Amino acid sequence: MQELPIYQVDAFAEAVFGGNPAAVCPLPAWLPDATLQAIAAENNLAETAFFVRDGADYALRWFTPASEVDLCGHATLASAHVLFEHLQPGRRSVTFSTRKAGPLTVTAAGDLLTLDFPARPAERVAAPTGFDAALGRAPAEVWAARDLIAVYATADEVAALRPDMRAIAALECWAVVATAPGEDGTDFVSRFFAPGHGVDEDPVTGSSHCTLIPFWSGRLDKRHLVARQLSRRGGTLVCEDRGPRVSIGGRAVLYLEGRIFVP
Repeated sequence: MQELPIYQVDAFAEAVFGGNPAAVCPLPAWLPDATLQAIAAENNLAETAFFVRDGADYALRWFTPASEVDLCGHATLASAHVLFEHLQPGRRSVTFSTRKAGPLTVTAAGDLLTLDFPARPAERVAAPTGFDAALGRAPAEVWAARDLIAVYATADEVAALRPDMRAIAALECWAVVATAPGEDGTDFVSRFFAPGHGVDEDPVTGSSHCTLIPFWSGRLDKRHLVARQLSRRGGTLVCEDRGPRVSIGGRAVLYLEGRIFVP
């Protein structure tokens, strides 16, 4: 039986019980993939992050309760918070090596952590069969990158969506993102649905902003944007379009620190 540390961090949050909770498990060495997946299923959070030492930095992987993912923003933010505040106090920058997203650097300025992520521009597409019914309201436009992007006219339309999760899961896409222009100092809003990967609605999703930032930057003619995810918990993201890369900033708060015991 192995005893391992675990942290639960609320990412893109100003205080506990906000933003998106992620579990973070620092490891001395990689465990079998089946064990990593079992830990993530046991945690039953949108993502569990695992990292191991890789030279001066770390290698990072993320799992939902159902599968490994190629890129995750909030659990990367949470992992950096654990390093900077608990494992290596005073450290202000880390570069995580990842299997599919390349190197991801996180830097701290005060309590704001900023992710350097790849941009994933979208292209306009026709809505797939059943898309409008799955969301419960037809969007004005549909775009696609990794996720399908449903663009609405107002934030109120996005907030009012009550999607059919079984229908969303049946679509041939990783996830569905609903988005619209923001208001009152927020440039754009979004919601994120990935029921096919064990996450009906993600509270705050960093990876979707790899597509949303260039989309809204072009539409609003602004490089620097403030985004808000309209989940029940909610979260704010400080964004910058940098061409092939995007910056995604937010704050993080520790909720839990403990030990887990695995075979």
